[in-house]
Amino acid sequence: MDPQQEERALLLQVAAGDEAAFTQLFNQYYPLLSTHVFRITRSQQETEEIVQDVFFKIWITRESLCHVTAFRAYLWVIAKHRALNALQKTARERSNLTAYLQGQTETDSVDDDLQQLHSLIDEAIRQLPPQQQKIYLLSRRERLRQAEIAARTGLTVATVKKYMQLAVASISDYIKDRHPLLAIPIFLLRKFF
Repeated sequence: MDPQQEERALLLQVAAGDEAAFTQLFNQYYPLLSTHVFRITRSQQETEEIVQDVFFKIWITRESLCHVTAFRAYLWVIAKHRALNALQKTARERSNLTAYLQGQTETDSVDDDLQQLHSLIDEAIRQLPPQQQKIYLLSRRERLRQAEIAARTGLTVATVKKYMQLAVASISDYIKDRHPLLAIPIFLLRKFF
């Protein structure tokens, strides 16, 4: 069987819900796709999240793989769009943070507000359930990627991702409840704290 026929057979197996075939597909394309996405994002953490999201989408919509004739091109297009969307989102977040900080500069209280915000974040982290706290600190303080956190804690990557989402939401709510004037959008917490 030639490589195209092998890939076609593999895609049909994945489309039928064969997890072993999906694992094989994942293992075959993950390194190449990671390199492709990293060239766009220049961020290892962002790359890992995008590639995992792409493969998650492929699994969720696996039935459509029956109609895919050029899987590599299909994969690259999905990843490119996700990576460009991530870059646009990061640019917006930085622009929003800059605008926020510039607005605070007018009141000469940026340093005080940032110090207070960091204190509130530390308090909020201490209020998290133990597992969320651990995951959050491994990600934000030790700068571990989700896969590394999963390996270290024995959790799945999906569970790590969910705990991070819950932790960030809890921290944001904590800040809003304690100091509404310092409340910043949740997306800023994801990237900068």
